[in-house]
Amino acid sequence: MEGFQQVMDNRHQYARQWKERTGGKVIGCLCTYTPEEVIYAAGALPIRVLGGHQPQDVTSPHIYNMYCSLCRDILSQTLLDHYDYLDGLAYSSTCVHMGQVFDSWNRHRPLNFNHMLFMPANVTNPAAMDMYTAEVGRFKKSIEKWLGKAITPKTLKHSIGVYNTNRRLLRRIYELRQADSPPITGSQVLPVVLSSMLMDKQEHSQMLEQLLQTLPSRRSNGTGIRVLTYGSENDDPELVKIIEELGAAVVIDEQCAGTRYFWNEVPDTDDPVAAISQRYIERPPCPQKDLEGKKRIPHLVELVDDYNVKGAIFLQQKFCDPHAYDAPAIERALGERGIPTLSLEYDIVIPAGQFRTRIEAFLEMLTVEDL
Repeated sequence: MEGFQQVMDNRHQYARQWKERTGGKVIGCLCTYTPEEVIYAAGALPIRVLGGHQPQDVTSPHIYNMYCSLCRDILSQTLLDHYDYLDGLAYSSTCVHMGQVFDSWNRHRPLNFNHMLFMPANVTNPAAMDMYTAEVGRFKKSIEKWLGKAITPKTLKHSIGVYNTNRRLLRRIYELRQADSPPITGSQVLPVVLSSMLMDKQEHSQMLEQLLQTLPSRRSNGTGIRVLTYGSENDDPELVKIIEELGAAVVIDEQCAGTRYFWNEVPDTDDPVAAISQRYIERPPCPQKDLEGKKRIPHLVELVDDYNVKGAIFLQQKFCDPHAYDAPAIERALGERGIPTLSLEYDIVIPAGQFRTRIEAFLEMLTVEDL
């Protein structure tokens, strides 16, 4: 377990050492919709840009204060030069807030390479697949031009295999959490997933295989009320620790720093660019891409059933409008399944004391309902 947390704690050092060891480029990704397989196939290392969860006062001149806390936190890390080792920046358009981060970054801390892919706003539209396949192809050509070398179908397929292996291993770890006494807690598994966004996937898969050898025989850290967390990006294990310390077992999540990042694989087809595009179009969607059909709601309900969830906690980054719009429909759907929901809104710094009181009351309510 400690190896994954060490990568989290020393993420910048890992990236710098990777550059020194390989001579490769490091490209920051602002969203999990960025097709990392293309970057990896070019011999570069894609890493997810994360916040620092520290108070800051440097972003106000560059981004609206009513933009979400994640965006403001990421931009502050940039302006403080914590990501000065990056060679490039990639972003697959999702929300207006993160788009402003991309623009501000390129204006105030310009890099050698930057590229925005236009991700369809409605992934259920029949035209979305063709449109995004063209975008991924354009992204591929942009990287080839920058690096001065071709990304061949062979290297793309190798990259797809590396990524699918990593996703498969992460799914196996999550499946172990379906047990009555899960061998790994929610706060322990979050660094496992987050470190996969920061490391060479082949190195990370080796660590996952070692972990999987020990997990089935590992004694559970205890049982509690089985809880699902869903909502905005949350890359802070401390928030999950608070929930678990009060008597819950966070057995599953539906967030882009968790299952949405790895849940589905790239299909095995003759056209690797189209296959990569299909994976991102068909992945469990975030609310910004789930405009019609609401694919996300039945996916959430399926997770509730598969993981025997008794309560759900909605985690919303402050000012994250897409998740706020989705919240009533999800709460209603979960309520119809007899799953109560608690909503928590957090900023760059978590209000731990306030959250403890509200979570404790919610868990007490669930305990009474079970009697």
